[in-house]
This record gives sequence, C-alpha cells and structure tokens, in this order.
Amino acid sequence: MNRAKINYLIDIGLAISFFVCFITGLIKWPGLVKTIDANFYGLLSNRKISMLHDLSGLIMGILVMIHLALHWKWVVAMTKNFFSGKKDNNN
Repeated sequence: MNRAKINYLIDIGLAISFFVCFITGLIKWPGLVKTIDANFYGLLSNRKISMLHDLSGLIMGILVMIHLALHWKWVVAMTKNFFSGKKDNNN
C-alpha cells in the first residue's frame, strides 16, 4: 500500500473517531441533553455511551501519534523554518 493511501485511511479513521468522541461527549455533557430536550439514552445506556466515548478517544490518540510519526520530517522541517525566520516559498 502506498503512502498516500495510508495517509488517507489514517485521516478517515481520525475523522470518524473525532466525530464519535465529539458526539458522545456532547451527549455526556451534564445538562445539555436536558436543555435541548433530547433523549439518546433510549438507544444506548449511559455506560455504553461512556465506553464509546473513551474508546473513540483512545483510537483518536493512537491515530494522531501515527499521523505525526508519518509526517515527522515535515514537522521538523517546518519547525526549523519557522524558528529560523525564513520565508515560505509556498505563500
């Protein structure tokens, strides 16, 4: 599998895990569900929502580390460029 496909799959995984973590975080937020008068607990128990939230956060963290490892040379180059005061030719 080439690098572009790996990056694509990791980015899709990051997006999915982010949205699951974000939505379950909103559902868990005290008072928010009552304020908007929504009932999500009929579909999933509080325990399952918390487990989904924790698992998606863990997956997102692992994928972020992989993403950073795959782009490490770029991160180092941009950091050096930023602190050296050189102008970026792309802008």
